[in-house]
Amino acid sequence: GELAGAGRLAALRGVLRHARTLRVYGPAVRAGSPAVPSTWELDTGALRVSLTLSPEPYRGFSGEGAALAALAGDDVVDDAELVGALLNWDPTIDVAALADAAALPDERVRAALAQLGTAGRVGYDVADGAYFHRVMPYDAGRAERDNPRLLGARALVERNAVERDGEDATVRTDAEVYRVRRHPDGAYSCTCRWWARHRGQRGPCRHALAVSMVAAPVEALS
Repeated sequence: GELAGAGRLAALRGVLRHARTLRVYGPAVRAGSPAVPSTWELDTGALRVSLTLSPEPYRGFSGEGAALAALAGDDVVDDAELVGALLNWDPTIDVAALADAAALPDERVRAALAQLGTAGRVGYDVADGAYFHRVMPYDAGRAERDNPRLLGARALVERNAVERDGEDATVRTDAEVYRVRRHPDGAYSCTCRWWARHRGQRGPCRHALAVSMVAAPVEALS
């Protein structure tokens, strides 16, 4: 794939002469695919320096991909408080052990860690493929304030704007009616302009997020 905004790699220039290896992490892509996020890791032997780049220089990470869906869960804030209390400054966080200690399913622990990550209380090491405990000066509420789609989805749920119809759903806003479809792989698509423009490359739209919020409690009981 092609790296957009390659000039951003200049942030690594100061440690480049100390590096022994360079590793690049990112999702699997095909020729001609849209730009994707990537992490560039310099290893000096004594330490690793990682630089994570958003797909485009004008884009941040808020609301991208599965992270936004994880933050949309009804219980994610409460779960994050419970999981956060169980963290022990481990260099790598064992999700299965945390799930046992918190009496929560693995998926809810991962969603809680995503919430803690936005609050600066855990980091993610791409080399180890695991979270680690840390504390940075951010607050948990920032995740929601920085995501207008998440706020919009919660507002739709509160207004009872979602009507489920099997695997599909209708979402009614003040001016429009949208159809949201859930596919066999669990992904959602929508008839709104956001989804038509980005086709899932920028994460879910607020209508799909709202449907996932309404569907989650029902599916948990099935």
